[in-house]
Amino acid sequence: MLIMALLTWIIPAGQFEVIEQGGRTISLPGSWHSVDQKPQGFFDIINSIPRGLSESADISFFIFLIGGAFTVINETGMVEALIYKASQKLKGRESLVIPVFLMIFGIAGATLGFSEETIVFIPMGISLALALGYDAIVGMSIVASGAAIGFSAGFMNPFAVGIAQGIAELPTFSGIGMRIALFLVLWVITSFYIMRYAKKVKEDPTNSLVYSSYKKEIEVEKNTFIEMNKRHIIVGLIFLAGMCTIAFGVIQYGWYIQEIGAIFMTTGIIAGFAYGYNPSKIADLFVAGAKDMIFAALIVGVARSIVIVMEDGMIIDTIVNFLANSVQGLPGAFAAIAMYIIQIIINFIIPSGSGQAAATMPIMVPLADAVGITRQTAVMAYQLGAGFMDSIMLTSGVLMAQLSISKIPYNKWVRYLGPLMGIWLLIGVVFLVIAYYTNYGPF
Repeated sequence: MLIMALLTWIIPAGQFEVIEQGGRTISLPGSWHSVDQKPQGFFDIINSIPRGLSESADISFFIFLIGGAFTVINETGMVEALIYKASQKLKGRESLVIPVFLMIFGIAGATLGFSEETIVFIPMGISLALALGYDAIVGMSIVASGAAIGFSAGFMNPFAVGIAQGIAELPTFSGIGMRIALFLVLWVITSFYIMRYAKKVKEDPTNSLVYSSYKKEIEVEKNTFIEMNKRHIIVGLIFLAGMCTIAFGVIQYGWYIQEIGAIFMTTGIIAGFAYGYNPSKIADLFVAGAKDMIFAALIVGVARSIVIVMEDGMIIDTIVNFLANSVQGLPGAFAAIAMYIIQIIINFIIPSGSGQAAATMPIMVPLADAVGITRQTAVMAYQLGAGFMDSIMLTSGVLMAQLSISKIPYNKWVRYLGPLMGIWLLIGVVFLVIAYYTNYGPF
């Protein structure tokens, strides 16, 4: 926030003209103009924090509902019993869990645009990983990284590729073949990377980057277990019904975190009653679980306040305009790679996938036409630039929530994911070069 506030004193303020199109606010290319400087001072910085909390309230309250409901479900022992049973079945083949879960969440990210929704599954992913002899990083990665590669490849992602193609006037989900190939490459490489780390942890738990934080949990998982009983089966079926309801609602009615939170909360309460808990017990467990999520909810609001400082200082459009103009004059494939790099930079200041599409694609489409790049290639540059970095950016509220719930320090996550992020970014360059030389289209 301090760095961004300082930049509002240095970078000229400016903005694009905007229009409403299809329910979205679209920037008009070539309309950037300077406005009065609005440098952000001390009071603006501290005021951005409560504003950030307010503007991210939907995610914060979603986190509270998830924490409360999952605590009720977890207290029944269903998750632990199920994971123990699965770990017994998978003895000697534990590593198969990694590519399977990556594929499941990857498809969810590529088709349903899973992002905030992954928060629901992080605690279960961690419990499963610990039961199989891995650590919290593996548990988070099989959920979060799976959704990330799916969202980035986005072969049928309506919230990123769908919007970008609409603005570029391309047929919806056209060019799906190359995006499926991209997804499969990312899946194979990411599976191998996580399995390699998981193997090191399994051989020696002290190799875990979060060993000191999870030492107690690892010992508990190794020495205790709960046998599955009839009540656990009932709770499991209720949980499955809740997840199916959420999936149906997202696909059929476009549900978002408000509706997902409502269903998950209801699932937790019903599961509590089915296990035999009275209303007071359920309420106590729910409040205890929500209380554990306070840090996660706060950090989401603080991450949002960084963007608020830039918005109020009127420097976002100036940065976008400068970066877009820097592409002009670059030859061929270099222009496509430059677009990709620009989208990565813009992703830091506009962490929303759909928001970034609305802000940048109206500018990038005519730019692509001018430098001889197909519009489909420009869309791919956007989807990769807007997707990969969400897994490591400080301004990503979802990542901050995931790490807070997982109790994984940000620096440890960066140390783990950094090499994989480098590989992802290089894969993006390779596919953009292929897209350029194959005239990735239809146009």
